[in-house]
Amino acid sequence: MDSTVFVAVAASDADAVNLGVLIIRVVVGLTMAAHGYGKFFRGGKIAGTARWFDSMGMRPGKVHALLAASTEVGAGILFALGLFTSLAAMAFVALMVVAGWTVHRTHGFFIVGDGWEYNFVLAVIAIGVATIGPGEYSLDWELELVDNFDGTVGLLIAAVGGVAAAVGQLALFYRPPDDERSEERRVGKECRSRWSP
Repeated sequence: MDSTVFVAVAASDADAVNLGVLIIRVVVGLTMAAHGYGKFFRGGKIAGTARWFDSMGMRPGKVHALLAASTEVGAGILFALGLFTSLAAMAFVALMVVAGWTVHRTHGFFIVGDGWEYNFVLAVIAIGVATIGPGEYSLDWELELVDNFDGTVGLLIAAVGGVAAAVGQLALFYRPPDDERSEERRVGKECRSRWSP
């Protein structure tokens, strides 16, 4: 199908496209917000998440636990609402790159082996939505922000900004534990499993 046909189909069924983007935004946004909620209110809460972050080398753990949980809740809600969508997508990308690097990269790609597949999918969805825009059923549309932050600008904000934020955070704060601290890492994983759904 050439691009002219695609544009004609999309233009003829704009409501379906807008509804599809809304469904993606709400489901993925609330999924991210739920992860942050879990860090605040489930299992080990912030204290357990902080111990886990410390054990993997994201120090100080409590600061990163609070930042991660707050960013997941905030970015997830903004993404679901379609408000400052490209910035919310940038936060998704940053979160998923950091999580993929610190927790999942040594386990391969597939999530069934605790790999980084899930992180990759969420980041790509966020980049895709930032690129095409949040659709007419969004607060960005209502506030007339859509034309300022979608297309190439949305792509650059989400992808480049998100990766740059993640690399900066990892460079400044990530100090992976050495082999002598494998017991501390094991304890950290136990803390993580207590709050995971």
